Amino acid sequence: MTQPEARPTSVAPADTSLPADSALPAGTAPSASSSSSSSTTTSTASAVRVDSVSRVFGRGTSQVVALDDVSLTVAPGEFVSLIGPSGCGKSTLLRLVADLDQPTSGTVEVFGRPARQARLSREYGIAFQQAGLLPWRTVRANVELPLTLSGTGRGARRERVDHLLDLVGLADFADRFPDQLSGGMQQRVAIARSLAEEPSLLLMDEPFGALDEMTREHLQTQLLRICAETRAAVVFVTHSIPEAVFLSDTVVVMSPRPGRIREIVDVGLDRAGIAPATAVSTAAEDAVGDDLRTADAFVDAVARVRTALHGDLAAAGGSATRAPAGVDQR
Repeated sequence: MTQPEARPTSVAPADTSLPADSALPAGTAPSASSSSSSSTTTSTASAVRVDSVSRVFGRGTSQVVALDDVSLTVAPGEFVSLIGPSGCGKSTLLRLVADLDQPTSGTVEVFGRPARQARLSREYGIAFQQAGLLPWRTVRANVELPLTLSGTGRGARRERVDHLLDLVGLADFADRFPDQLSGGMQQRVAIARSLAEEPSLLLMDEPFGALDEMTREHLQTQLLRICAETRAAVVFVTHSIPEAVFLSDTVVVMSPRPGRIREIVDVGLDRAGIAPATAVSTAAEDAVGDDLRTADAFVDAVARVRTALHGDLAAAGGSATRAPAGVDQR
């Protein structure tokens, strides 16, 4: 992940209203597009480009600066985690990328398009901490909902959903209802739904945060396998340092409010043992994940992220080990 040169910006009063035409972002697979505001696409476009973005809530004495001049770039196929203390603006930044909120200043592009255009074109999938499944619809019907809304034919819907349920290991549960599933299974349904329209970008806001540790680690391994197959870029919000390191190519460490990028940590783990496949993660594959979590490179990366995060909490405003020059953080 690279960071565009930050530019000074003036902070205008915030518009706290959501887009009137907010639709469930189901995601389609666009061509990578240029980093300009043009809709012309190129193979070298960034998946996400955030340029000098600030987000201010309220006015006057009640004003709260959630994000302050944040700039970053996520490459196609890159897995980037956002981590930081509560209230640092991680979820706010994700919502800006999803066009579920608007920046006070600065610009957000998804595959070279304004975030709003990307949302309306369903160019990304999104998953939250709560699965958000419709209780009256079966697993199959929940996963195919974005395809139904976009007018995809019945045969194509069935073929796509069969593939997705196989991908997340729930092919035998297609006709079950959400209340018949465990929390981990519900989250897998939500992930399958977010992949329904083959997005090239996934936005994930603590999707495993409410799960027990064993289920969480199992789903982390499955998510890596799914990403290896789909080659989607991912922006992932988490409070867990080990989770961020296990999943990510790059970890973005955020400062306390006002949110800024405190440090960028390149993880550099070898995840070759977690291969793309269309079957559920096996015990052997989970064992590879366990081995990865005890590898020296993993322990080192966790220590680097922990130092960046805790050093910032201990001495706000101090120099980080690798502070990105000119980049405000969230």
